Amino acid sequence: MGSSSSCYAPRTIYLDVNGRMQKVLFSRHCNSCDIKELLCSSSNIPSSLYKVVPLSTAQPGDKEDLVENVLSQVAEQFSRAFQIKELKTEVINRLAVLEKRVELEGLKVVEIEKCKNDLRKLQDEMSTKHGGRVNCPCKSTLLDDGRKVTPRRDVPSYPKYTLSQETIDALKKPTFDVWHWEHNEMLSCLEYMYHDLGLVKEFNMNPITLKRWLLAIQENYRNNPFHNFRHCFCVSQMMYGMIHLCNLQEKLTLTNLGILMTAAVCHDLDHPGYNNTYQINARTELAVRYNDISPLENHHCAVAFQILSLPECNIFANVDPEAFKKIRQGIITLILATDMARHGEILETFKLNVDHFDFTNEEHVASLKTVMIKCCDISNEVRPAEVAEPWVDCLLEEYFMQSDREKSEGLPVAPFMDRDKVTKPTAQIGFIKFVLIPMFETVMKLFPQIEEIMVQPLRDSRDHYEELKQLEDAISEESPFMIKLKKDFEKTRMKPQ
Repeated sequence: MGSSSSCYAPRTIYLDVNGRMQKVLFSRHCNSCDIKELLCSSSNIPSSLYKVVPLSTAQPGDKEDLVENVLSQVAEQFSRAFQIKELKTEVINRLAVLEKRVELEGLKVVEIEKCKNDLRKLQDEMSTKHGGRVNCPCKSTLLDDGRKVTPRRDVPSYPKYTLSQETIDALKKPTFDVWHWEHNEMLSCLEYMYHDLGLVKEFNMNPITLKRWLLAIQENYRNNPFHNFRHCFCVSQMMYGMIHLCNLQEKLTLTNLGILMTAAVCHDLDHPGYNNTYQINARTELAVRYNDISPLENHHCAVAFQILSLPECNIFANVDPEAFKKIRQGIITLILATDMARHGEILETFKLNVDHFDFTNEEHVASLKTVMIKCCDISNEVRPAEVAEPWVDCLLEEYFMQSDREKSEGLPVAPFMDRDKVTKPTAQIGFIKFVLIPMFETVMKLFPQIEEIMVQPLRDSRDHYEELKQLEDAISEESPFMIKLKKDFEKTRMKPQ
């Protein structure tokens, strides 16, 4: 087979005519009329528009004119059919608009990220200088409405600690030393408490959600001298200890145990380090928002449920809505009960019930829960002296910060907060004698087992501070001998038994 045979093969043209592909075969010997008819038919152009020029006799210029005319007519037909120019213009305009929007949005994103970075940097600087958050500790204690309360670490990253049996046993006692633990370890201990009490199973909690919630809790306690995350852990551990000591697992429902523990964990969230008296006298945003009625405690509740409103932190996500409503109300009631302005009212209600207490009576149980969270909140003096006394220093430091500010702003100053008037003994004696001991002795009527491990340490602490007060009174002239005697006495007090 020779390749020369291909020159006699017919030529093939494929044309799109009215949306259909047409195959046209013609020989190498076809004339100009054939081509003209073919092109005119395919493009719907009247053949009269063209003059017939035989290809054999046509001049080069004639051939070019023919092709040019045909192509221009075809292009015009297509342009009219598809409005190519208009589409092209519209596409170009839309592309220009989109490019402008992308440019503007890109600039906005850059500016927003820059602003966020600047705010984070300022927050870190403020935290370093003042040991707190960027929020002014007194004038702007509310969380920004647009701010999301959530852990900075999206995935829980604190290490999983395996608690020794010794630690597990110690966690159940009021004598637990809260000073020997880092934040990550305290988080693991809190996580263990929820598992041990059966709360994770009871409320069908996602264990990862529990971790995220605990991280969010920790990060929403400020670095105050006293009202900080360690205080939160201290109160929660005391609650866990009292539940075991008073055998409440057999007396209260798991729902009530969950309310007690969660209220203890959340009870001082985002505390600014300045008490309700300051908030009200200084007319802070918190006091205005809550009409001077327990502004701090209302704020703690609001932050607690702001955290729980986040799906990734909602430990009660799998709880029935009606059950959650009961849990929410229970937590709010307990946190509001930590306002010391309500101390007398709450204790009197419990006293009316304690002599004929009925664990099947919801009102009795409610009064017990409010007294329990109060006991845990102010329970430092129940602990051994070497654990309790540093808390007094922390509290006085916070008191002095407030009284200094009150003096600078011309606000009333409470004597027990004034660094020029108060000492450790004067700060503690009245509080232990008239607040702590009467409350714990009332609880002791219902749970006699707490006398040795909780009430007696309070009596010992009262005696210690009274003796220290007598020494202070004796050192009127600040003689070197008496100062040394006082220091020696304090060292003896601080030695572990």
